[in-house]
Amino acid sequence: MAALEGLRILDLTHYEAGTACTLALAWLGADVVKVEPPDHGDAGRTAGLAGEYSAFFCTWNANKQSVTIDLKSAAGQSLFMKLLPRFDIVVENFAPGVLERLGLGYEALKSVHPAIIYGQIKGFGSSGPYADYRSFDPIAQAAAGVFSLTGEADGRPLYPGTSIGDSGTGVQMAMALLAAYVQRLRTGEGQHIEISMQEAATYYIRTRAAYAGAWGTEAAPRTGNVLGLPPSDLYPCKPLGANDWIYIAATTAEHWDALCVTTDHPELLVDERFVEPSARLDNKEEFFGILSAWTRQKTKFEAMDMLATAGVPCSAVLDTKELHEDPHLNERGFIHHIDHPRHGKVPLLGFAPRLSKSKVAITRAPLLGEHTREVLARELSMDDHELDALQSDGVIGDVQDIPG
Repeated sequence: MAALEGLRILDLTHYEAGTACTLALAWLGADVVKVEPPDHGDAGRTAGLAGEYSAFFCTWNANKQSVTIDLKSAAGQSLFMKLLPRFDIVVENFAPGVLERLGLGYEALKSVHPAIIYGQIKGFGSSGPYADYRSFDPIAQAAAGVFSLTGEADGRPLYPGTSIGDSGTGVQMAMALLAAYVQRLRTGEGQHIEISMQEAATYYIRTRAAYAGAWGTEAAPRTGNVLGLPPSDLYPCKPLGANDWIYIAATTAEHWDALCVTTDHPELLVDERFVEPSARLDNKEEFFGILSAWTRQKTKFEAMDMLATAGVPCSAVLDTKELHEDPHLNERGFIHHIDHPRHGKVPLLGFAPRLSKSKVAITRAPLLGEHTREVLARELSMDDHELDALQSDGVIGDVQDIPG
């Protein structure tokens, strides 16, 4: 059976921070019902749209069901409250105060379902001078110090390519929801969970802050691609394209010995410029020139194979196309190919946790409102006449041809 089989979630999330949370729980086996506006659905359905295929939406909403309910209407709010007792968790990441103004805040839901676990993702939390400020991934990362650590030492701060402000927050919310669920199994009590994107993103800068931040009294510097001492750095490879690079992190004496021998430079083992780690730092430009002369004669995959086989920690810099084609990830079954009714077979990156006793098949993201009638009939025993009336009144929607 799936690890979270029987855990039931009403998903009011959109874009990424919230959907990353519910995706992780769905891939662990939870029953996730995504509640969307009938007219346009989750705004993420058209994010990054290429033709009629929103890779963004499909990436973050696999293994979910879509139900459309107009939560701005009294009838829609009433319908949502009727569904509520059938579920364990509600998750939302609207702008501050949106659901409270609709009468769907924690206290209102708790009055109907005292054991509900209610998770809220906000840019800066519900208290403090920034509480009313809105946020997206780069805002959270800027506010968490991530920008300040990214880039070259003499360059400006940079926005990292990863969305840890969004997806990193979502994963932490998923962890918190599971902790609250375990606590409820012991006590019978639900609870309210709040997570600030700013605070969540600081989880990922702690190492750098600890190494170079002097207990918060100094700003940790940008160091580009260098990790610690040379030769840990990024080196160019043949044919010198935009992503033709290899990262080498030779941090121990064993790594250093293997690196020198494998790159045909055994003389460096006794070269006074490089024998000691401190000397390598003093002569880092010379060493970079020596090693990059070797890497430039190899493709990044050739260099990776030679060095990694010799025990040197390294990796080719994979671009996103190469990631989907990577033989290692494909052999491990991490790259999935999902049949979509409108887009044909589309690729989907998998889920890293592998549980030996929990197997969950990956399914495609739902069309807007695809499961509305099915879910309401199953959960509230509504018949076609009642469902037709709700649809006629605009409280629910039919399956729509909305991208995603």
